[in-house]
Amino acid sequence: MSPPSPLRPQTQQEPEAHAVTWFIANVQVSGEGPGMSMVMKTLGKAGPGVALHPLLNLPLSPQGTVQMAVEFQVTTQTPSLTSLLKSAVTLHCSFSTASSEALTRVEWRLQHQGSGRLVSSWTVGQGQAGQKGASLEPQQLQTAGNASLTLASLTVKDEGAYICQITTSRYQAQQIVQLSVQALPKVKLSQASEALPSSLTCHVTGFYPLDMAVTWSRQEVGGAPTPVSDASFSSLRQNAAGTYSISSFLVAEPGSEGATYTCHVTHISLQEPLVASTQVAPPEQRTGFGILVASGLFLITLWLLVLQRQHATLPRSA
Repeated sequence: MSPPSPLRPQTQQEPEAHAVTWFIANVQVSGEGPGMSMVMKTLGKAGPGVALHPLLNLPLSPQGTVQMAVEFQVTTQTPSLTSLLKSAVTLHCSFSTASSEALTRVEWRLQHQGSGRLVSSWTVGQGQAGQKGASLEPQQLQTAGNASLTLASLTVKDEGAYICQITTSRYQAQQIVQLSVQALPKVKLSQASEALPSSLTCHVTGFYPLDMAVTWSRQEVGGAPTPVSDASFSSLRQNAAGTYSISSFLVAEPGSEGATYTCHVTHISLQEPLVASTQVAPPEQRTGFGILVASGLFLITLWLLVLQRQHATLPRSA
């Protein structure tokens, strides 16, 4: 938070009568600190020998500052937060007023990608209105100055900038809470074993937002993993829920002793990459295994035919 600029006092021998002046200030603590909007009024009175601010023409204290009292304040402890898809989240917003001020209305609006909508509101004498799944606590509003908004089950469409606007009988101020929604990806690795060489497919589904990357590595027996760079990708797909899916394809080259292929997925919602691995046998082992399976199926079929003929030649009882 930046320090206030110093005030330079100016003495006025015969000052004019001074009326109360109101100011509004927005304060944002650096990093992830709270944000505050404050309505303040001046306290000092002009008089003989009182120094005045050179630009504002307001009386200064002996310390050279303009004395003010906070009349109304709106605060959020969470100016930005991130939550997972389908989870519940509470957007913090609180307020405090002078004892003579009466709360008249609380309104939460969402702004995202150039459009806005009313999420929830509470008006004295009318109660609460808004979208399904969004709620305020009227009792907390009137007794504790708590105007926090709860969203029951997040969707992709709930992402954006939420404006908490508090209105009293005299003042109005607001705070903004930036909400980001994330969805964890799921990874599945499949191998088309009927083809030579093998074709590998890494399916990545259900992720949001688009901050995602897929990479491949290959490891021979007794060796270290090495990156593979010749993978191809499907087109990006988006489902009805707003999450994305994509597939990555790779032709495996197992070598003479086979190799392990691994699909690595990184995403903004993950603390560490997701991985899926599969072993690819060399062509000669796969061919031998295929012959063995085919021979086994032939013997089982032959045995079933023999049993069927034996059953057909058995004499039937009278």
